[in-house]
Amino acid sequence: MLRFIIRRIIIIVPMLFIVVSLTWALVRLAPGNFYSGEKKIAPAVEANLREKYGLNKPWYVQYSKVLKSLARLDFGTSLRYEGQSVNQILWRALPVSATLGLTAYLLALVVGITIGTLAALKPNSWLDSLSMVLAMLGISVPNFVLGPLLVLLFSLTLFWFPPALWSGFASRSIVLPAITLSAIYIAYIARLTRSGMLEVMRSDYIRTARAKGLSEWQVVTRHGLRGGLLPVISFSGPALAFLITGTVVVEKIFALPGLGNYFINACFNRDEPLILGIVAFIAISVLVFNLLVDISYAIIDPRIKY
Repeated sequence: MLRFIIRRIIIIVPMLFIVVSLTWALVRLAPGNFYSGEKKIAPAVEANLREKYGLNKPWYVQYSKVLKSLARLDFGTSLRYEGQSVNQILWRALPVSATLGLTAYLLALVVGITIGTLAALKPNSWLDSLSMVLAMLGISVPNFVLGPLLVLLFSLTLFWFPPALWSGFASRSIVLPAITLSAIYIAYIARLTRSGMLEVMRSDYIRTARAKGLSEWQVVTRHGLRGGLLPVISFSGPALAFLITGTVVVEKIFALPGLGNYFINACFNRDEPLILGIVAFIAISVLVFNLLVDISYAIIDPRIKY
């Protein structure tokens, strides 16, 4: 296990290098720049800006600067947010995205596992059919449609929740974004739980547990869920990483100051250091959470050895 963990940690370095390099190349290939606008600036001003930010240097010099920044995990100062470093922006936006993401993830786990387990215990029943219809509905309705619908119903009609802005975790402002963000994950987790539980509940060790006189509740919770949730754990690694690092559409709909909102603004403004910083942070999060998922596999299922 220790050798496996060390190998996976070592793999993170070249993967991060590839992701950041591709992102840098795509940013440079895209038309325009951070100082361009509707009104063309004077050539002398443009020359001064390019010299100030090192854009007049050869591409390999600029690329080497990016790699040095990646090695230090310090991407310098934002081009649009004057006087603010990329790391400051990340640490300011991360609590918002992490709070929303963890809340949506926990909601998706509780609701999705409950729905999937009930559907698996009553296969081909009305409960199973209803659960899968709701799951397909959750997958089919995109969050940029669900979010405005929830705002229209619960904010502008019933006045139960605020339509936008952020007031922290212990406030009603998190309810609608969390529901919008978790809907598709609830659907996926419900389907994965159902398929996993259907397979496990037909296993020999489940029949042995029933033959020993255990109640159905004990069979499901102590034996069934442990093997039936392996597909959910595999799905949860990258899903949790993307939830915590910010979901672009949901944060934009509800005007949340999270990583997703900053990422959209950075793309519009061609803020290269901020784009690279957010992409690197998301890549590291995905790789680390995938590693944690693999480790949890061996803990949950003793048959798995690395």
